[in-house]
Amino acid sequence: MPQAQHKRHTIYEVAAAAGVSIATVSRVISRPEVVAASTRTRVLAAIDALNYVPDGAARSLAARQNEAVAVALPELNGPYYAELLSGFESAASEIGASIVLTLTRGKPSVDAELRRLAGRVDALAIHSGTGVSAATLESLHRKVPVVVVAGPRHPHITTLSTENVESASRLTGHLIDTHQRRQLLFVGDPTAADDIAGRYLGFRAAHASRGLTAPEPLRCEAVEAEGRRVAAFLAAGELTADGLVCANDELALALVHELSRSGLDVPGRISVTGWDDMMAARYLTPGLSTVRQPVRDLGELVVNHISHLLGHREEPVAPRRLATSVILRQSCGCS
Repeated sequence: MPQAQHKRHTIYEVAAAAGVSIATVSRVISRPEVVAASTRTRVLAAIDALNYVPDGAARSLAARQNEAVAVALPELNGPYYAELLSGFESAASEIGASIVLTLTRGKPSVDAELRRLAGRVDALAIHSGTGVSAATLESLHRKVPVVVVAGPRHPHITTLSTENVESASRLTGHLIDTHQRRQLLFVGDPTAADDIAGRYLGFRAAHASRGLTAPEPLRCEAVEAEGRRVAAFLAAGELTADGLVCANDELALALVHELSRSGLDVPGRISVTGWDDMMAARYLTPGLSTVRQPVRDLGELVVNHISHLLGHREEPVAPRRLATSVILRQSCGCS
């Protein structure tokens, strides 16, 4: 009578039983000291339960496989996304993970694109500017670890961001109190991204706390071309303002350049402020008053939190929201 054949379990079954990736199983086998104790215990229990014994080829294959973290951004234009991606890649290299980048601008269905991507990676970092729906985020969260970047708070999914409301309120209040600006305009579209919405909320809060009514935002994309277009309207007298609080530096730098070229004195006639503290903001004449936000640090924070979700860190990273700081230069009227 032929001897019974015993089923040989695979590393994929161990990973599924422990709720981790095959790369994590491989690390427990080959380098257990780099895996968080709770995750290591879970994987070892699955190995024991399945009587898993890796053969040389399978172990070698698994050891060569790095975890892949998908990063979904709207685009790479402008310094913000480049700096954010730099932070992602720096932190990923520290944990031996690879970054899979996808850009969503112009894609016919962002939700479908991210659902497809989730089947090929170990975790997802999704910028709120991609426009992914809440329903898709919930669906993805049930399959792989997900972190939302610069988005609103979510009941089940970690959101990591920089602070927006308080710094925007301080900067706007500075224009009102110190430079007596009473016809301020917020330049940017709060519906485009949650971080811009926070900046407009701070703009409104500064007005409200002084008994003033904030005007509706001047809705436009936060890109250089729109800054030039707004400057043309101001130069032609089609818009009236004595101060512009811009959603980012890209808009603000274009406005300062074009307004000055058109003969409108910045800051004598009109104050201009930005957000990001790009390198150019320091060397422009007049220097740009803005808000400095640690974008590269945010990218690193996201990947480090994903490392926790994948079981490589015992504790989650903190804080969930990085501080920003108001930088005053000449474009607002300061000397």
